[in-house]
Amino acid sequence: MFAGGCNVGINVNANKVYFNDNLTYLIEMYQIFQEKELETTISHIENRINEFELSLTNEEGYKKMREKYNEQKNPLDLFVLIAFSFNHQIRFNNNHKFNNPFGRNRSSFNTSMKQNLEKFIIRLKETNICFANVCFNNFDLSFLSNKDFVYCDPPYLITTGTYNDGKRGFKGWTEKEEKELLKTLDNLDNRNIKFGLSNVLEHKGKSNDILKSWIARNQNYKINYLNYNYSNSNYQTLVRDKNASVEVLITNYEPQIPQKDKTLFDDLNF
Repeated sequence: MFAGGCNVGINVNANKVYFNDNLTYLIEMYQIFQEKELETTISHIENRINEFELSLTNEEGYKKMREKYNEQKNPLDLFVLIAFSFNHQIRFNNNHKFNNPFGRNRSSFNTSMKQNLEKFIIRLKETNICFANVCFNNFDLSFLSNKDFVYCDPPYLITTGTYNDGKRGFKGWTEKEEKELLKTLDNLDNRNIKFGLSNVLEHKGKSNDILKSWIARNQNYKINYLNYNYSNSNYQTLVRDKNASVEVLITNYEPQIPQKDKTLFDDLNF
């Protein structure tokens, strides 16, 4: 199995999982989770929280912690920052400095997150998983067979997410990358390899026409709407809501139970 999202790949039964992301610092964090003892990781996180007196309201402590991470780039410190940052986002500037603002009264390393992290790390250690950090079109997929599955969770072309609102020192996401990824998925389908693609068709009045045209050309692909209100609709006849975001999982097979991804920062169990 090849997984484009660690939280997806780690929750499936597979002999081997390949997780690839071109954000180097994220990969390094996952690798440390995999390598270090669970108790050592939790201890480091809690010690950092105590050292900088991190809380729901201590913005100054957060900024000092952010400065320390940008000086030393300790992968576990990145997790601490994400836990207390706005919307738990991973955001870097063009100089590879983490610059996501403080998540006042919203973000913290609470009991639920700690439990999720512990379960995640335990599962990570139990799973035969390999990490890579290259652009998707540089990842060699030739070894895959029809027994494998590929999941892709690219930056959404028509949204203003962290990864596609400018390169920020990493490779950006444009129409060129969008088309190349869709072509890659077509090639997988031609080889009878199952895939899943997370994306959006509509977002705040914007339309992903590249994605829609691709779907129209491939009638065998299945559109799985992650918002049940759209489950019986055709994307061409959806009511145009200026604030709507039509999120989909596109597959070249019929999924049994479409599910929304769970992350380390959800108040849910794995």
